[in-house]
Amino acid sequence: MALATDLADCSALTLLALYRAGAASPVEATRAVLDRIDRLNPILNAFCHLAADDALAAARASEARWQRGAPCGELDGVPVSVKDLILAAGWPTLRGSRTVDPAGPWDVDAPATARLREAGAVILGKTATPEFGCKGETNSPLTGITRNPWNPAKTPGGSSGGTAAAVASGMGPLSVGTDGAGSVRIPAAFCGNFGLKPSFGRVPAYPLSPMGTVAHLGPHAMSVADAALMMNVLKRPDARDWTSLPFDPSDYTIGLDDGIQGLRVAFSPTLGYAKVDGEVAAAVATAVTQLQALGAHVEAVDPGIDDPLEITTGLWFAGTHAIWSGLTPAQQALTDPDFRAEAELGAKYSALDIQRLTLRRGTLGSHLRQFMQRWDLLVTPTVAVPAFDARPAGHSPMDPAVMLGWTPFSYPFNLTQQPACTIPCGLTKDGLPIGLQFVGPMFGDALVLRAARAYESVRPIARPKLDAMQAR
Repeated sequence: MALATDLADCSALTLLALYRAGAASPVEATRAVLDRIDRLNPILNAFCHLAADDALAAARASEARWQRGAPCGELDGVPVSVKDLILAAGWPTLRGSRTVDPAGPWDVDAPATARLREAGAVILGKTATPEFGCKGETNSPLTGITRNPWNPAKTPGGSSGGTAAAVASGMGPLSVGTDGAGSVRIPAAFCGNFGLKPSFGRVPAYPLSPMGTVAHLGPHAMSVADAALMMNVLKRPDARDWTSLPFDPSDYTIGLDDGIQGLRVAFSPTLGYAKVDGEVAAAVATAVTQLQALGAHVEAVDPGIDDPLEITTGLWFAGTHAIWSGLTPAQQALTDPDFRAEAELGAKYSALDIQRLTLRRGTLGSHLRQFMQRWDLLVTPTVAVPAFDARPAGHSPMDPAVMLGWTPFSYPFNLTQQPACTIPCGLTKDGLPIGLQFVGPMFGDALVLRAARAYESVRPIARPKLDAMQAR
């Protein structure tokens, strides 16, 4: 039937309601999304592997289940994608690298992919990542430059930049990203999406990241409610991940609209050390006044930490060097110059250096666990700057500041493993999204979602104007 709204612009929950009412079908929705991909992916380069035939076959199977009144799961018929660091049986997972053999074998689903299939989701394909997810921009010698739907001259951020660009532009309402130093939240902020980094271990992973226990998996979505529904699926257990948390049987969609009346919120505009763009700072300050109007008790307070950039990049570069050391000289010659530079920096760390960084990480984690005993939530900007120009790999000499110095609010909470999310809180004068970050206590994922939903209720998430998009 004819619909007033393009199905590619519908949230997951809207699509499910349409299926339930018989007003749209999974095949119609999947075709609408594939049409959107055909039109916009040549500009945005969000997808690095598109499986249109597989998606349509899954959509037809879903349509038949809906016609029988027997959907198989919470996401039956919803088009989704997964970042190309996440295994999907039958498709190559190249990790943005020319060093990975496309021939595979590719016969295993990662836990996230398996849970999506079990829930009936229509998996469209794989989204672009920098090589091995090594940086906060999405470019690589393998897939080229991924671009921002709000302005294709700008970066979508990274390393889940393909995921963020896909969701923001209507190339599927849901996507799974990974976050090792901000890689869900940075691109979600730059592309104007909702993005969640859950508590470490809440979403099982396999294989585990070479970067160790800073790496999380989480949803990108058009709305907080969509992300909560997706989390219900992603958080189901998988024995392959020995670091995963005990199963949480709660339903994250229940209580999502309970609001933030009476919550104790610490607002830290700089974490005590960050330099923040003026437009970002102003938009976040305005958002905080809206939290107060919603009934939260907000106090400006810093958590009393030093910038942990050295800890983050030291551990990260050591992980990069571990990957690099497993490559042959011929493979090393094919790598992204940024990845190569990170590996060279990682080679300089001794075992004693890494152990000292690990001990400092423990001190930071203990401090913030204690800080969160006094507060229900910590609120900050998500990223200190708006999206900057989209550039090719190797555009600047790699060092800690180039890698992460512009995102000082994201990586501390990978070190501490706390749940953190980003939600749009305004636009710059140039029309680029600005993100507001909610950080919760460890295991407070449902609370973080509830707070973001409260803010979303007074400032709904805006979408980019796609009709005017031009390749640049």
